[in-house]
Amino acid sequence: MKVQQNIGIVNALIRITFGFTVLAWTTAKLVKKPWRESYILMAALAAMKIGEGILKFCPVTALYKKSQGLLNSEGSGKWDEKQ
Repeated sequence: MKVQQNIGIVNALIRITFGFTVLAWTTAKLVKKPWRESYILMAALAAMKIGEGILKFCPVTALYKKSQGLLNSEGSGKWDEKQ
């Protein structure tokens, strides 16, 4: 699988900022209630957003673009008539 950058610099900075904010919030919550599994899940999702921002690659965006390419390349008649 070839990984290319598929988000812009502003989008990457927003993801990094959001990720660090949520990670700080969940870390503070985990100090008070370490048995809560939902905080661990939120911390993992925040770390994923930080990684997406640093790499400038979003797997959901890549999947969406790939599915749009497949829809357009199939030429299913109905979609071509509407456009």
